[in-house]
Amino acid sequence: MSASSLLRCTIRLEKRGVASHLVQLRCLSGADAVNALRPFYFAVHPDFFGQHPREREVNENSLKRLNGYLENLQRPGSGSVQPMKLTFYVRDTKDGGDVQQDLLASGFRPVSFILHSKDVLTTVTNVLKSCSLPLEHMKGLKTAGEASQSPADAGVAFYRPIKWDRSYYTFTGFRDPEDELQQAMRVEPTLSMWLRNNEPEASRKHTASLPRREELLRVKEELCHKFDLADIRWQRSWGVAHRCCQLQSLSRLSQQNPEALVNLRGNTVVFADQSGMNASGHVMLGTMDVHHQWTKLLEQLPSYHHLQQQTEWLKERLSFLLGGTQVVLMERLGPVQPITDHYNTLNTFHKSLMSWRLHLHPRSLQGLTMMLEKDRSAPSLHEMGHFIIPASCDPPKLQAFFQSHAPKARQYTQRRKQLQAEEAALIQQCLQSLSLRSLSKEPSVSSSQMIQCCKRLRDQPPPLMQGLHICVSHFYSVMEDGDLCVPWDWKS
Repeated sequence: MSASSLLRCTIRLEKRGVASHLVQLRCLSGADAVNALRPFYFAVHPDFFGQHPREREVNENSLKRLNGYLENLQRPGSGSVQPMKLTFYVRDTKDGGDVQQDLLASGFRPVSFILHSKDVLTTVTNVLKSCSLPLEHMKGLKTAGEASQSPADAGVAFYRPIKWDRSYYTFTGFRDPEDELQQAMRVEPTLSMWLRNNEPEASRKHTASLPRREELLRVKEELCHKFDLADIRWQRSWGVAHRCCQLQSLSRLSQQNPEALVNLRGNTVVFADQSGMNASGHVMLGTMDVHHQWTKLLEQLPSYHHLQQQTEWLKERLSFLLGGTQVVLMERLGPVQPITDHYNTLNTFHKSLMSWRLHLHPRSLQGLTMMLEKDRSAPSLHEMGHFIIPASCDPPKLQAFFQSHAPKARQYTQRRKQLQAEEAALIQQCLQSLSLRSLSKEPSVSSSQMIQCCKRLRDQPPPLMQGLHICVSHFYSVMEDGDLCVPWDWKS
């Protein structure tokens, strides 16, 4: 037999083995795939993200693409499926665990992964692994799949792919699986390519949202002027339509019961998950509450303001005892803290300090800041320059910690101020040079990450992003109002 005949025979045998192997792997039915992905659906399904429209929309779009990918794999005669990168926000469905460190301010983990497998079973397994979800229930599916093979199939030797030399693929024209995998790892599009593909959709959505944007601005200015409000804000990144509905609801209340809003004068109103007053002294109106509950809260505002005054007195007292260190809040990076909880934490910490006489000069720690946390056991220094102190900290140990870490805290604080100033300047430069309508970032994006992103954005051609609303995040997405999310580390 000639060498060419032997090679053709080998190729036919390999193709036959590959086909047999793919049939076995693709035997996982659609129903089995749904059952296997049940923990995944429970963690990312959009129905669980009603109060988080941005995360809900990202998950909804990614789920559609994932389902399409699985359908293509189950379709008879599907030769090759293009690699696909997906991003999901994953709810934490377990108690504790190592995944807690990746939680964002919204309480969800952003997870991105690439689909490049050619069978349903491997794809399902990779999805679960990427989201740190359990795989125990998959063992039953694998065992059932193996038991369902016919006796004739049981006698077939286990298929083991041959790792050919590169010259084999060059001669035959077949694609090297290793090259396909490397290409899949590079599947994330460049910024310019993604913008060209998604700018039409973003422009269409933005145009459709313009009447709502104008209505939002009009009602907000009207309410602020009529009731002398300091500002109106939103706890979450709700869409324009959602915000308009909330403002219109407050406007209707002001028309039906104008006396109820008298106590709001001079306050900042925040539409949030629950009604009350937060630790910053802002009045929170729960978006799920009705007018009766809002009215009841507004009637109680004088007592809330009294509690706020006591809270401010405690902060001043603590600052005096701790050498000028100021107690600050970082609500953008964590859950909203009611003012009652904040007052109780400050009061507990103040009582513990009063039991000892600290030897700190009144201005030795001037200019430094600290956060109080109930659940922390030991003090620490954050990279942004603020101390993180447990509410039940031992005073002598606390004094030693302050004195030993104060120089480094000042260095970190100075560095943070420099980063924030550089970040603000770069944002203005990008707005002007690229003719952007807006440029913002998610709270989970640090100043150093934003600086890297903006420096690279400045080098982009101006027409590419003209007139767009850009939000720097960790993923690509077109939001419901035409805003574009781009990852801070986008590829050029």
